[in-house]
Amino acid sequence: MTDPTLRDLLAGALDEARPDLAPRLQDDPEAYLELVALARDAHGETAQLLRAAVVAARRAGATWEQVGGVLGMTRQAAQQRYGASDEPAAADGAARRATLTPLTAFNEMRVLERAGRYGWHAVAYGPLYFVVEQSDQQWEHHRAYVGTGPLRPGDGWQRIGTLWFPWVYYKRPLGVPPLPGLDDPRDLLLP
Repeated sequence: MTDPTLRDLLAGALDEARPDLAPRLQDDPEAYLELVALARDAHGETAQLLRAAVVAARRAGATWEQVGGVLGMTRQAAQQRYGASDEPAAADGAARRATLTPLTAFNEMRVLERAGRYGWHAVAYGPLYFVVEQSDQQWEHHRAYVGTGPLRPGDGWQRIGTLWFPWVYYKRPLGVPPLPGLDDPRDLLLP
């Protein structure tokens, strides 16, 4: 027996995400449109994973030339495509964002809790990263197992993104001004 390929594993994940879909492909033309939508969503998730992997590689000391070589592009193309999203400052007055990576199930809640005290709250996440945005108040973050039921929306909890098995993430504003002194939440990742 051979080890499964990445393609096999991804197909299995899509099948697990929508177990009702494969049997319907035999006689339901609409199921193919649902398959297109599912593949589109998976493509978006893998694009975020690639972006997070590039950010993590850069933070680990990889050069843009090395990253470009792995991606089959020039260093300039890699930097243009993946470098801009890692900037915390917004030039157009929009909320400042930053990507916190690498984060794992072992440290992500501690980092998010600290970031939340300084007014940074999660707006997206994926494997090994969270995207946080700066605001004018403190935030609380919560992680729950998929299937344990949602937190009560009446308590101000907001779901963050889509689920990332086996976790689902929530946040809520606390209505308290943020602590001063943290311009870049990526500083929370330093030892």
